[in-house]
Amino acid sequence: MTWTAHTSPDLPEPAGPYSHVIDTGTMVWTAGFGPQDPVTGVVPEGITAQTEQVLDNVEGALRTVGLGLADVVKATVHLQHLDRDFGAYNEVYASRFRPPYPVRTTVGSTLAGILVEVDVVAVRRDRAPGS
Repeated sequence: MTWTAHTSPDLPEPAGPYSHVIDTGTMVWTAGFGPQDPVTGVVPEGITAQTEQVLDNVEGALRTVGLGLADVVKATVHLQHLDRDFGAYNEVYASRFRPPYPVRTTVGSTLAGILVEVDVVAVRRDRAPGS
């Protein structure tokens, strides 16, 4: 299997040696994105604003390979304060994804100065088996 790595100047600068997106032609994986604004680097206050920015960043990453949130089949979400912030994060998440919703794992994690991080797996439906 061949794959292509993508890094975009329209996304927050990677915090280490990794790509923003890996594209195999059919399946696409994103790095975990935090809530940094890609232009200013500013992290918004609060879980609602941070979740919106994270999903904007994920959407921007998918856009680099011609996909969007509707193509997501799996989301992994890390919350700094799982019990406290789950409800507000979940409201934003539900407003950005449409049925059929992707499968999702949401866990509590120690995050460095942010409240939420998300990575996704997406599929090009026109190239997926059985499409």
